[in-house]
Amino acid sequence: MKASLQNAYALDIENVFKQLDSSDQGINSSEAAERLAKYGLNVLPNKRKFSIFLLLIKQFQSWLILILIIAAIISVLASHVTDSIVIAAIIIINATIGFTQEYRAENAISSLQKMVVKTAKVMRDHQMVSISSSQLVPGDVVILEEGDSIPADGRIFYSKNFRTLEAALTGESLPISKNENRLPEDTGLADQKNMVWSGTFVAAGYAKAIITSTGGATAIGQISKTLTEINKDKPEFLKKTNLLAKQMSVIAIISALTLFIIGYYFRHLEIKEILLVSIAALVAAVPEGLPAIITIVLAIGARRMAKKGAIIREFNATETLGNVTTILTDKTGTLTLNSLTAEKVFIPENSSDILVSGEGWMPIGNFLQNGSIIDLEKHSGLQKALEIVAYSNNSDIKYNQEDESYQLIGDPTEGALNVLARKAGLRPEQFSDQKKDDWPFNSKVKLRATLTKKESTYEVGLIGAPEQLLERTQFILKSNKVVSISEEDKLEINKKIEEWSNNALRVIAIAYKEQPEKTLHEDSIEKLVFVGLVGMIDPPRKEIKDAVAKCNKAGVRVIMVTGDHVNTAVAIAKITGIIDEGNEHQTAALTEQQLLKLNSNEFHQAVKNVSVFARLTPQMKLKIASTLQNQGHLIAMTGDGVNDAPALKRADIGISMGIMGTDVARENSEMVLADDNFATIVKAIEEGRIVFINARQTSFFLITTNVAESVTLIAALALGFPAPLIAIQILWLNLVTDSLPAIALANEKGQDDILENDASLQNRNHILNIEVLPLLTINVLVMSILSLLTFQYYLDQSLDLARTAVFVVMSSTQLFNVFNLRSIHKSVFRIGMFSNRYVNVAVLVSIGFTMVISQVPFWAKIFRFEPLDWSHFTVLVFASSIVLIIGEIYKLARTRFQKIRK
Repeated sequence: MKASLQNAYALDIENVFKQLDSSDQGINSSEAAERLAKYGLNVLPNKRKFSIFLLLIKQFQSWLILILIIAAIISVLASHVTDSIVIAAIIIINATIGFTQEYRAENAISSLQKMVVKTAKVMRDHQMVSISSSQLVPGDVVILEEGDSIPADGRIFYSKNFRTLEAALTGESLPISKNENRLPEDTGLADQKNMVWSGTFVAAGYAKAIITSTGGATAIGQISKTLTEINKDKPEFLKKTNLLAKQMSVIAIISALTLFIIGYYFRHLEIKEILLVSIAALVAAVPEGLPAIITIVLAIGARRMAKKGAIIREFNATETLGNVTTILTDKTGTLTLNSLTAEKVFIPENSSDILVSGEGWMPIGNFLQNGSIIDLEKHSGLQKALEIVAYSNNSDIKYNQEDESYQLIGDPTEGALNVLARKAGLRPEQFSDQKKDDWPFNSKVKLRATLTKKESTYEVGLIGAPEQLLERTQFILKSNKVVSISEEDKLEINKKIEEWSNNALRVIAIAYKEQPEKTLHEDSIEKLVFVGLVGMIDPPRKEIKDAVAKCNKAGVRVIMVTGDHVNTAVAIAKITGIIDEGNEHQTAALTEQQLLKLNSNEFHQAVKNVSVFARLTPQMKLKIASTLQNQGHLIAMTGDGVNDAPALKRADIGISMGIMGTDVARENSEMVLADDNFATIVKAIEEGRIVFINARQTSFFLITTNVAESVTLIAALALGFPAPLIAIQILWLNLVTDSLPAIALANEKGQDDILENDASLQNRNHILNIEVLPLLTINVLVMSILSLLTFQYYLDQSLDLARTAVFVVMSSTQLFNVFNLRSIHKSVFRIGMFSNRYVNVAVLVSIGFTMVISQVPFWAKIFRFEPLDWSHFTVLVFASSIVLIIGEIYKLARTRFQKIRK
């Protein structure tokens, strides 16, 4: 026999039994034991290995950290213990932040394992027994009933009104009617209606199935295997910060070597002295606080996103979101409300549709025709239809006081009809005394029926597929009279069904029949009286169309990838603006079956040009995501089910659902939508762009200071001066004077045009790029020249006093420069000097710190300062504002030059 029968859906049941060496009575215990020993337990494999030690080591692999370690070692060798302790503390703090941020066990596989049920009802030794699901083997026969979880993949060979919920695996939002009929070879997984899948649930009915696959060979097992094989690229932001670290490390090394060469070979300084100066150069060039500051920038962005309903699970995703060029979005629950709503009613006696207001499970709304609310008492046909959908209904709508929402208990279709009846003041429980018999939805005849007692007779109310009811219809209700149905009537009804179906409405027909018998039987569903149609839809969220338009404006492409039917997908895509209805030459949508027929180049073009893909398996979603990445796109992928997990993990940003999502989806995502709303993604992208700009400008601020310190040190030594600053003074500048304003910069709220820039351009931007070099160069020159002139002026009085003056100038120019870098292009006076109060507070606090450590004798002694006269201190602070003035002049000149070029 075979360990796994993957094409069981395409075989007749006798062939399935033969290939699995089994029968409709299953196998005996001894055979089961042999197969268990041969094929293993029905559990998902877990190959994941995690090492805390390796994660800890990883924190010390940064170029910046390596340079700091070298600086600390040299400080110890040079007997500068204080400097080495401070540097070591910096290294430990940065490593701790990084380790804490990354220490999170990946629970994807364990989340999948939770979906495998604990017990199963199985035929063993010709009798039904309950066993641990882990003991199931191929060839076992399982019994499945309403409410059961399905323990393994199997082929159905007997069923009665059997339906399953497969949303987590296939993306199909509604219960699937199942049967035992053989299917064609090319039937996709979502359409294999004679199969049951591990990890899904029985919604209704009864079935027997022979197990075809267990453990890692099941559909969910294949997803588990795929997850373990996916090696995700480094986050884009991590690549950018790593590149920045290398750039700054190179600057640090060059600065230190340059100083050493000048001091040793040209100034002929002693080796110990020049080593100390070189340490100062290393410390000056390395922005020690950068890793911690970047983490704070990302954390602030994550907090802002959380307030908007986007929960960030990995900090790096905060910035990466701003660079996304393509969003792959699911339909159900993300673009739509995931609640069927009866939107239209058609009654033959009326010339136009009756519209129903309200949406979701809230039982409040009106019935309108031609724009006016109708009087239900004057519409007997509508009253009859509403009465039938009320009593032929087993669903319930409950009000949840905790979150002030309405929740469905039961079948979604019946729930939508329940809400429809409640909007007219009718409730299913009103008819409980009249109900005498009830047939739940039957997948073979595609209808449900309920028998109620009237005054002198019995009435059967029927709800179901229009084509099934029309076949059994002999009469029609018009103007409260029952008359024979004509061909013209049927033509009108079919035309209405086609019209609604083309607009993404799910159409349900309503009929009834009076009979003297007090029980339901097959004759009860013949010679029916047609009453009307109800059109229902899982409506798109109101804000989605505007959100998609914002994406288009921002250069972000939106693609729908769904397991749902193609017609429904296309209709929703048109409503939301994902498909341009005006483009007649655009291919509206492709299904997986169509994609499988394409060659490599055709598939590449399809992914490039088509915006809707339907009836997709997990493997196809993964292939589409990978293809887009190979085309150079940075992609965000939404999903809620197990079927979405591989693509979520492969995407640059995986986005799972907080309400409807599975644990598996959440564990493989970087972001969770608290409200399951696509519009929240757009808000998060906007915030992500702000985070990127803030991270970039914060980095510029830190880099400007570090480069200015290096240039000042090198220039001073080249001009024959001693070092203007020593290592501990530079460390204070880099860690305290820099850090507070840098954190304040992280709180910039962004500009109104943040979403008007092309995402593909944003994606290509590095943190340190040619765009900022002019402003950076100007600021460095101003800071260095002012520091050197100050140093020269005070050097005649004493070296410590000169260093104090340089420290005040360097500190003050940094603080004025923070206003420059609130925006690289816009004047600080245009965006508002006081629009970011954190910057103003940080500047004042930093000036206070500078005054304390340079002017208070106790602290001045520790940092080797000589206090300045207060008038000199004040003059130096105000003179430092020249860096802001020159920065503003540069921005004004740049803006005017760009206008002239245009």
